[in-house]
Amino acid sequence: MSRRLKYLLYSTLGILFICSCGNSNDLTKDHLVFRYNEHKNIGSLDPAFAKDNADIWAINQLFNGLVQMDDQLNVQPCIAKDWTISEDALSYSFALRNDVKFHKHERFGTDSTRTVVAADFEYSLFRLCDNKTASPGSWVVNNIWDIKAKNDSLTIILKSPDPSFIGKLTMKYCSVVPKEIVEHYNSDFRAHPVGTGPFQFKRWEENLKLVFRRNDQYFEFDKNGNQLPYLEAVAITFLPDKQSEFLQFAQGNIDFVSGLDASYKDEVLTATGQLRENYATDVNMIRGPYLNTEYLAFFMDSDIPEMQSQLLRQAINYGFDKEKMMTYLRNGIGIPAHGGFIPKGLPGYDASIGFTFQPEKAKQLVEQFKQESGISNPEITITTTSNYLSFCEYIQRELQKIGIIVNVDVIPAATLKDAKANGKLDMFRASWVADYPDAENYLSLYSSKNFAPNGPNYTHFRSEQFDAWYQKAFTVTDIKERELLYSKMDSLVMASTPIVPLFYDEVVRFTRKSVSGLGINPINLLDLKRVKKD
Repeated sequence: MSRRLKYLLYSTLGILFICSCGNSNDLTKDHLVFRYNEHKNIGSLDPAFAKDNADIWAINQLFNGLVQMDDQLNVQPCIAKDWTISEDALSYSFALRNDVKFHKHERFGTDSTRTVVAADFEYSLFRLCDNKTASPGSWVVNNIWDIKAKNDSLTIILKSPDPSFIGKLTMKYCSVVPKEIVEHYNSDFRAHPVGTGPFQFKRWEENLKLVFRRNDQYFEFDKNGNQLPYLEAVAITFLPDKQSEFLQFAQGNIDFVSGLDASYKDEVLTATGQLRENYATDVNMIRGPYLNTEYLAFFMDSDIPEMQSQLLRQAINYGFDKEKMMTYLRNGIGIPAHGGFIPKGLPGYDASIGFTFQPEKAKQLVEQFKQESGISNPEITITTTSNYLSFCEYIQRELQKIGIIVNVDVIPAATLKDAKANGKLDMFRASWVADYPDAENYLSLYSSKNFAPNGPNYTHFRSEQFDAWYQKAFTVTDIKERELLYSKMDSLVMASTPIVPLFYDEVVRFTRKSVSGLGINPINLLDLKRVKKD
C-alpha cells in the first residue's frame, strides 16, 4: 500500500467504526453477508425513481419485473414465464408465474403476504405515468395504449411499434409493487419498500447504513435446484468518497469495489491495466464492455464561429491520440473511441465510421479554417467537472499543438447538467450510459424531436435524413436490418461531427478472493442473488 493511502487509512478508521456499528443481530454470520459502499448515497428505494446507478443497484435486490436481462443482454423470463408478440408488434402478451409472493408486511393481513397477479403489473406500469407519482421513468410507458390484466395473464398494447420495448421492460422502473402498501405509505414508500426480490428491506439509517435480509420465499432456483439467494444479508455503507471506499476494500471491510477512480488507479493497476502483484493474492479483478460512451459535445446552435465550423470540429476529432490518453489516464481500462457514438458491444456499432489520430490532417484543417474565416487564433472552451479535468487538460495540450487555443472551465456536476440542457455551453464533456440494451437509446440524442431541455439532444443536431431513418427504425422488426439502419444513422451523425467520442467505457470490478458468482454485465447492474462468500 502506498504511503498516501496508509496515511489516509487512519483518518478513515473512525468512520469505518461508526459504519460497522449498530444492531449486531442484523449481521450475524459474516461469511453470509455481502458488504459494499455506495459513495453517491441512495435517494430512494422506490423503483418508480430508479434513475441513478446507486438506487438501481439497491432496488435490484428488492424488486422484480416481468422480464430480466442476463449478462449477455438477452431478455429472459422473470415473473413472466413466457410471452408472445403480435405480428404487428403492437401487442405483448405475458403468462405470469403463480408462485411469486410479495415480501411480508402487516398490511397484507393474516398471511402477511400475497401472490403477485396481473393487476399488480397493470397498477405498477400505469403508476409510472401518473402525474402524482412524477416518476423520471414515465417515458418508458408513454407508448402504452392499454393494459389488460386477468389473473395470471397480462396484455400490453402499444400505440406504435417499438422493437426495443421488451428490453425497456427489464428496467427497474417496471418492477411490480403492491398497491395497498404503496398507497399506505404514499411518498414514504421510498423508505419502506416491499417487493418480490431475493432480498427484503430490513433497516435504513440514511447516510449511514442500509441492510437487506434474505427473502426465504424467493421464487428463483439455481440449476441444481437450490433456492436463491445464497447470502443471508446485504449491508451497504455510505462513505462519501471513492478513496475512502477503496481503503475499506483494501482492509477487508467491504467485499467489492466498482469502477476505477484516479485516487487509487495507479495503486492497484499497472499502466497496462493489470492487477499489481501486491493485490493479486487477495483480490480478483473482472472487466468487460460497459454501455457507456464518454464524449465531447459541440452545441450546434452556438453563434461562435469555431463551433459552427465543420472544419474545426473535424480537426478536433483528428487532433489527439486516444490510445495514449487511455494508457496514461485510465491505465488501459476502456476502449479508445474510433467508431461512432454507439459503443462497442452493442448491435449497430461500427469501428470504421469515426476518426483516428492524424495530426497533420488536423493541422491542415485548422489552417483551412483560418484562411476561410479570417480568424488567426481559433479558440475554444471545454466545460467539464473536476472528475474529468485530467482528460480535458490532456486534450488541451494536444490541440494546442495543431493550432487551437483551448480553455478548460471546471464547474460542479449539477451546474453542468443544467447548463448543457439549456444550451448555455458551447462545448462540454458528457457521457451516455444505456438505460436499455438497444442502440435506439443512443441515437435518440440526435433526433430533432428531442432537443434539450425537452429531451436528450444536447447538441441540437438536426438532419431530416436522420429523423426519417430514426422513425423508420421503430417499424423494422428484423434484427439485422435494424442493426444496419442503426449503423447508417450513427455514420451520418459522425459525418456532421456534433461530438468527439473519447472512449467506450469498461466495467471494472474488484472483489475479495472469498467472493464468487458476482459476474459482470455491459449495463453494470449489480446482481447478488447468485453470489457466495467462503
